Amino acid sequence: MNTILMTTAVVTGICVLFAILLTIADKYIADYGEVTMIINDEKEYTVDGGSSLLDTLRSEKVFIPSACGGKGSCGYCKVKVLEGGGPVLATEKPWLSKEEIDDNVRLSCQCKVKENIKIQIPEELFNVKEYKVKVVSIEPMTDTIKKFRFELPEGEKISFKPGQYIQIKAPAYEGNDEEVYRAYSIASSILDENHLEVMIGYTKGIATTYMHKFVKEGDYIDLNGPYGDFYYHDGEDEVVLVAAGTGFAPIRSILFHMKDNDIKRKTRFYFGAKTPEDLFLLDELKMFEETLYDFKFMPTLSRVTEEMNWTGDTGRVNNSIDTYLEEGNDYSAYLCGSPVMIESIVKSLEDKKVPDEKIYFDEF
Repeated sequence: MNTILMTTAVVTGICVLFAILLTIADKYIADYGEVTMIINDEKEYTVDGGSSLLDTLRSEKVFIPSACGGKGSCGYCKVKVLEGGGPVLATEKPWLSKEEIDDNVRLSCQCKVKENIKIQIPEELFNVKEYKVKVVSIEPMTDTIKKFRFELPEGEKISFKPGQYIQIKAPAYEGNDEEVYRAYSIASSILDENHLEVMIGYTKGIATTYMHKFVKEGDYIDLNGPYGDFYYHDGEDEVVLVAAGTGFAPIRSILFHMKDNDIKRKTRFYFGAKTPEDLFLLDELKMFEETLYDFKFMPTLSRVTEEMNWTGDTGRVNNSIDTYLEEGNDYSAYLCGSPVMIESIVKSLEDKKVPDEKIYFDEF
């Protein structure tokens, strides 16, 4: 047994050493020199070869969404690589469909720029900007969720659609030696172009630890955006909003948009939580109920005891969809929460004959 363990340890050590040597060789020995990067057949850049396409674009102030910080674990940073880029890597394939691979789609965080490269990205990404913002307030919403309000530099503005998100940079700090970007939905009104608000739940991750444990009012942080194809769409059908936890953030931005523009659509907000202590901004939701055309906040709690004296709905939030939505009615649904929650809500909506093209969702 000892011989087997020793052999395993030796082999593992050799593999680790080999991986380190390859990394060092790729970074310091392989010199790819300057290469040309062409975007959308019209913008040409001369860049240093050797970095990932994601980092190369970022160095030219072209920002691609990446919720995992370039680790190849979110699948957000997709671009079309028309020339250059090399073969599709094994680390990319779990995130790419056969159709996407056939269409030259790559994960920009995994694709290395080693030769002249030609890519295609959505034009709206050229509108994404980087900002150094001031943290003007931090408010606890629950035991684990805080609302952050940022002020943009004087003279700068941000334009976004209600429901979109930004990426916040978490730099290296005590206990963390890497710089990462993480995505957070915008929770504020699009009319306030000089400020942004986000809601961040503490999960012991690199970025949430940075925001909850290290950032203070008056500090400056770096962020970029806006991003995302989850946003409010005009229409006349009933609006169904569903969220849990920090999924409240983009829904709040949508509600502000409806209030600011006096949009007259019947709207119901189904919010899933565990206990009454997990409900927040109730005064604000009451304000929306009083000012919007036909709006109701309808929370559902999953862990209720008699001592809580809760008289509202109980169970999972999809139970409310099953109970209150009528089959065959015209609905547009906006969902924000975990993949498991989204999956259950989509099924309930499909059972009510809500068409797929009217179901918009943002997983986190």
